[in-house]
Amino acid sequence: MTMLYPSIDSLKRQIDSKYTLVSIASKRARELQEKNNPLLGDYEAEKFVGMALEEVAEGVLTKEAADANVQYEDEM
Repeated sequence: MTMLYPSIDSLKRQIDSKYTLVSIASKRARELQEKNNPLLGDYEAEKFVGMALEEVAEGVLTKEAADANVQYEDEM
């Protein structure tokens, strides 16, 4: 059995709502894909959602940071 990284417990210490966590991670994953602007030097994950979750777990991606006025093409 493999352990998931980051664990849900470590993520919930950073952002207490699963729904907020999903929203932040999905928006950040899209930003990583479109802009290739990593916030960490090294990632365990290969996929953008995993990378976004690692940023949350490390505390570099927070609810406040994710509330920036980023508007994607499909949201216009």
